[in-house]
Amino acid sequence: MRRVAVVGAGMTKFGKHMDRGLKSLGKEAVDSAMKAAGVEMPDIEAAIVGNATAGLITGQEMIRAQVILRDMGFGDIPMINTENACASSSTAFHLAWMYVASGMYDCVLALGVEKLYHEEKKRSFQAIGSAVDIEAIKELMARTAERGRSETEAKKADDAGGGGKAGGAGESRSMFMDFYAASAREHMKRHGTTAIQFAKVAVKSHANAALNPNAQYRETYTVEEILASPMVAEPLTRLMCSPIGDGAAALILVSEEKARQLTTKPVWVTASILGSGKDREKGEPGVTTRMANKAYAMAGVGPEDIDVIELHDASAPAELIEYEELGLCKVGDGGKLIEEGATEITGKIPVNPSGGLLSKGHPIGATGCAQLVEVYWQLQGECGDRQVKGGNAKVGLTQNGGGMMKGEAAAMAIHVLER
Repeated sequence: MRRVAVVGAGMTKFGKHMDRGLKSLGKEAVDSAMKAAGVEMPDIEAAIVGNATAGLITGQEMIRAQVILRDMGFGDIPMINTENACASSSTAFHLAWMYVASGMYDCVLALGVEKLYHEEKKRSFQAIGSAVDIEAIKELMARTAERGRSETEAKKADDAGGGGKAGGAGESRSMFMDFYAASAREHMKRHGTTAIQFAKVAVKSHANAALNPNAQYRETYTVEEILASPMVAEPLTRLMCSPIGDGAAALILVSEEKARQLTTKPVWVTASILGSGKDREKGEPGVTTRMANKAYAMAGVGPEDIDVIELHDASAPAELIEYEELGLCKVGDGGKLIEEGATEITGKIPVNPSGGLLSKGHPIGATGCAQLVEVYWQLQGECGDRQVKGGNAKVGLTQNGGGMMKGEAAAMAIHVLER
C-alpha cells in the first residue's frame, strides 16, 4: 500500500441554510479544498461523496454525487455515493484513501454534504430515526427506556415525558438522544458519573465553538445554564444534545509523489479503519474500542501519542464515555478526565477543539469529513484562537460512528493523521 496524504481541505459554515441546496453547499466546500490543495478539476481522478438523508429530506435518493458534482464541471471520473448514517463521509474518506493507497489513482476528492433542515421538523427527526433496524424499533425503544432505571424511575420519567416510550422520540426529537440518555444513566449508576460532569463537557464544547467561525452555535454557557435548559431525555438537557443542521466539508487526498509536488507540509493518513458493530460476548469491547485498537496498531501509535481528537459527541455523555472507549483513561474515569480539564484546548489531550457535534453542528453526512478537516487544520497550525499545542500538534485522531444496532454503532470509522 502507498502512503497517502491530505493536501487541502475546505468546509462551509454549519447551520440552518434553508435557501441553499446540496449543490451550493458542496461546491463551496469543494472549491475551498481544491484552492487550498493547489489542484484543478482535471487533477481529480475520482470523487467519493458521503450523504445520509437526501432521499428522505430532498427526494434525491440516487446519483447524489453525480448531481452535486456535475454542475461544477466534473465528468467522466468515477463518482461513488456512500451512505453509512452519521459515518457517511468518513466512509467516503476511507474509500478515497483506499483508491490512492492501492495505486489506482493519485488524486481523489472526498466530500460530505447534508441538508437536514426541513420546514417540517418532524421529517428531519424521522430521517435520523431511520438509522436503526426498523423491523426491531419497537423492541429497541422499549429496552432503551428501561436501561439504567428502576421500574419506579422509568415510570416517573415516562410520565414526565422524558422516558423514551413517549415524549416525542422520533417526532419532536431524535430517538438517538434516548439511546445516549440510556448509556448516560448506566454510566452514572455503574461509575458514579454525575450530570454536572456531563454538563462540563457541554460547557467545553460551546466555549470551543465560540472560537470557530464555521460553528453552528457560538454562544457560551455555564454548568448551571446547561443543567437548567429543557430536559430532552433524562439526564440529557437540550444543551447536552447535538442540533440538526446543514453543511459540507471536503478533502483532497493524494499519493506521496503527488504530495511532494504540491506542498512542503503534507499531512499523512497513517490509519484508516472502517468497521461494523457485531453480536458480542459478555465483556467483549465495543466497536469503538475494537476499531480504535486496529487504528493504533496500523499507525504505530497509542492513545498517549495523540495530540488532538475530534470524536463523535452527538451528546455530552457520548464524549465522556468515548474517552474511555478510545483508551484515553480507564473505564469509569471519563468524569475525572473532564474534571481535570485534560480535554480542554489547553489540556494534555484536547478533544473537539472545533466545538464538536454538540456546538459546531451535526449535518449527518458532512460530519465525518468535517472532523477530518478540523484535525488537518490543527496539524497545519491553521486554527487561530482554538489552535492546540501551540501549533505543534503532530498526531490527530477522528472517531465517527453511524447508526445504532443492538446497543452499539452500526458503522465506525477511526482515522489517524500525522504531519
